[in-house]
Amino acid sequence: MSERAAPFYCPYCGDEDLRPSVALEGGHGAWECAACNRAFQLKFLGLLARGLQHNDAGGDEI
Repeated sequence: MSERAAPFYCPYCGDEDLRPSVALEGGHGAWECAACNRAFQLKFLGLLARGLQHNDAGGDEI
């Protein structure tokens, strides 16, 4: 089994000083930020059934 990817920055303050955490129940995908003292959990929910949708208009959506 492959190792899971780690987040690059805190979703709350943007700092990069993250460490794995066991503060949350379950412990899987839990991280803590040393800068803002928050704990958060990442979870992959799955793939969307509709798949990738292409924009045929030729430009970027605003």
